[in-house]
Amino acid sequence: MKRSDGRHPAQLRAVTIDTEFLEQPHGVALLSQGRTRVLCTATVEDGVPRWLKGRGRGWITAEYSLLPASTGARTDREAARGRQGGRTVEIQRLIGRAVRAVADFEALGERTVWLDCDVLQADGGTRSAAITGAYVAARRALDRFGLGKALREPIAAVSVGVVDGVALLDLDYGEDSRAEVDMNVAMAPGGRLIEVQATAEAHPFSRELLDELLDLAARGVELLVAAQDRSLEAAVGT
Repeated sequence: MKRSDGRHPAQLRAVTIDTEFLEQPHGVALLSQGRTRVLCTATVEDGVPRWLKGRGRGWITAEYSLLPASTGARTDREAARGRQGGRTVEIQRLIGRAVRAVADFEALGERTVWLDCDVLQADGGTRSAAITGAYVAARRALDRFGLGKALREPIAAVSVGVVDGVALLDLDYGEDSRAEVDMNVAMAPGGRLIEVQATAEAHPFSRELLDELLDLAARGVELLVAAQDRSLEAAVGT
């Protein structure tokens, strides 16, 4: 199958992670994956939610937004509508759950890490890109305070799916919009699953196809973790 950008089925879009894009946040990662661009920032604050006070444990939470012109035609900011949409709430909860899965809350102490993920340009895979970028931003922020051990290991996420009967890695918008199966997978290295969101858009799919897609996602996550490592090593050297 020939993809619109010339990639083979098991190939990621080009990935870059800029950890110096902004000066103010404790941690920042501008993640570009093909034409999708997500700006992730991390802020470390003293204190935890009331229900965690006095337990000696920290917390990690996330917020997510699509900027008004990120999809081409302008959409109103959700604040102007008076409430967040269901998709936004779902995605920001997913980001928070994913990063919390690799967190050592005792090592974090009674601190909260805020992860803010803003989609500057959307061309498919924004929730996966937000998870991948949020991990880098969180690591940068925690390293700044000598708390790097509060994240036990990396986490990244990638989309996979089936288009015209072919299993594909890292779907762009055109592929995602006509996929027969659409899946987002968050993983730790070694193919260990953190979260899987899978939908049969046309017909039910087999366990064998599920396994094929998970193997494809594991390959993509390994490449994304390598990109995360390169960006973090480069940041230490600056």
